Amino acid sequence: MLVLVATSVIAQSPTAPSANKDQEVPVVFSCPMHPDVQSSQPGMCPRCRMQLVAKLPDRIEYPLMMRLNPTVARAGKPLELSFAVQDPNTGRRVTDFKLIHEKLYHIFVVSQDLQYFVHGHGEQGTDSIFRFGTSFPKPGMYRVLSDFYPDGGTPQLIAKTILVPGGPITPGTELKSDLSPKNSGNMQVSMTLQPEHPVAGMKTQLFLHLEPADKLELFLGAWAHMLAASDDLVDMIHDHPFVADGGPNMQFNLIFPRPRVYRIWVQFQHKGLVNTAVFNVPVSEFVQPK
Repeated sequence: MLVLVATSVIAQSPTAPSANKDQEVPVVFSCPMHPDVQSSQPGMCPRCRMQLVAKLPDRIEYPLMMRLNPTVARAGKPLELSFAVQDPNTGRRVTDFKLIHEKLYHIFVVSQDLQYFVHGHGEQGTDSIFRFGTSFPKPGMYRVLSDFYPDGGTPQLIAKTILVPGGPITPGTELKSDLSPKNSGNMQVSMTLQPEHPVAGMKTQLFLHLEPADKLELFLGAWAHMLAASDDLVDMIHDHPFVADGGPNMQFNLIFPRPRVYRIWVQFQHKGLVNTAVFNVPVSEFVQPK
């Protein structure tokens, strides 16, 4: 009886802790491309201008099948690349995709000497395969980076390699530091770094100044797009400004993963013309203080 009475008293006591079954868990809205950008309210990512998503799923890589037509790429010859995305859980072909910066499928192509750069877009067929027509200018190795957003998943960045016979196949090239101002299209772009000498694994702030910027326009839904590739073509990073408002100054924040020299392509749109400015950023190895 004492036990039963004691249980009854605890259950009726106004000071007893109440159950949490009715307590609501706060909803977090995150940017699909920059998940570190979070808010308690729906809205737009200030960095890439994508819509924030509630309860963003865990990041899982989606298998990507790439085919060539013809099956062997030849320098200077037309080539069709086709891309089929598979569901990582079922293995079935993914048919539904979300727009990511005004397109369903972005493609970046970089040559082994990092002299050739293309930012294009695949077209989705009725079979849900994306196709992209191109032509490689010379023999060598090319890295093809796919950027897409499967419905129910998270944005994907997946790199594939294509070998064009007829010359030496050597991944990457030796790059030297180049932060000099660039004249590109119809504007000049200058870059400064903080710290002045970037260190692998630590945040680097890249400050860009644009002249003129009186008619700067959104390019594919963002004020700028940046692709950074290591000189050996192992690392490929796609990013957007950390700070930008359509004015002459913007800031990118990057963490370079390894001590290499990185080639950076930054794209803007000014008076209807897409400008591409290219810089080389040397990144040193982190040294533990003694």
